[in-house]
Amino acid sequence: MKKYKWGILAPGKMSAKFTKGLKLLKNTELYAVGSRDLKRARLFASDYGFEKYYGSYEELASDKSLEIVYIASPHSYHHEHTMLCLRNGKNVICEKAFALNAKEVKEMVIEAKKQNVFLMEALWPPFQPFYKKANEILKSGILGKIVHLDGYFSFIPPYHPDDRKFNLALGGGSLLDIGIYPVIDALTFLGVPSDIKATAIFGDTGSEESLSVIFSYQDGRMASLYSSFRTNIGIGCEIYCEKGNLTVTRGRDMNQKVILELHGSEKQEFVFNPPAMGYHWEGEEVMKCLDKGLIESPVVPLSFSLDLIKTLDRIRKAAGIVFPGRD
Repeated sequence: MKKYKWGILAPGKMSAKFTKGLKLLKNTELYAVGSRDLKRARLFASDYGFEKYYGSYEELASDKSLEIVYIASPHSYHHEHTMLCLRNGKNVICEKAFALNAKEVKEMVIEAKKQNVFLMEALWPPFQPFYKKANEILKSGILGKIVHLDGYFSFIPPYHPDDRKFNLALGGGSLLDIGIYPVIDALTFLGVPSDIKATAIFGDTGSEESLSVIFSYQDGRMASLYSSFRTNIGIGCEIYCEKGNLTVTRGRDMNQKVILELHGSEKQEFVFNPPAMGYHWEGEEVMKCLDKGLIESPVVPLSFSLDLIKTLDRIRKAAGIVFPGRD
């Protein structure tokens, strides 16, 4: 079994979660950490058992032994940091949202293909057992066709104007941080909509803090999506079908549930709690693909990431959400 040397670009809470997942995999070598703060890189490396640490992203990306980089910097830096790593011949898995707009994602995809290296957006849901179960049920046909989808993700975080959730310069707003999940639900279960309507509520920093979106499809199906930092209703997706309903829900990363309600039958509930919050499956997918000589994932293909970012751009346009200097 080939072991791959992994690097972390931008140590933080998400990188900690992802690293705990990597530790479950036998073919990973925790190799290097890169941060703009050398002390922070050294501490993260010490805490999680990485061999090396660097005080700049450029030093990390230029390490010739490094093979795969996980990028978890703020949204507004994803394009820059991904391009840095790709140009240095590194395989990359970058956190969602992949970048701020479709133009940036297209450039990332082109560069990955030019360098012949692997690139994947770190989308959590497609690898999780509750998501696979929901897909299995829907594809079985027992519920008939989907009529309507209602997706939501909201919680009330501490307010700090400079925090990435509220700072426009960092891609702040509920859409790219949490609203992306209901959008993923709609694209996964319904596909790309023919029409989008959206309304946003903006906060003091100019970032969008609550968002309501309606997707319409030419065959009459619809989806209503909601994300907010002003309410605390949790995370879920209700899928209403001809012969019953399907509820797909979870805690922030765990307590995954799928509830099947067929008309005239009792509810069936499926509960999943994978180890390491299920993040290890993303790392496992990267290495599986590299073992096979693939430069993109069949689970999260670059075509899906392009559809996703184009849809996010359409939502922003409909809701009047602008990232100054990037639109």
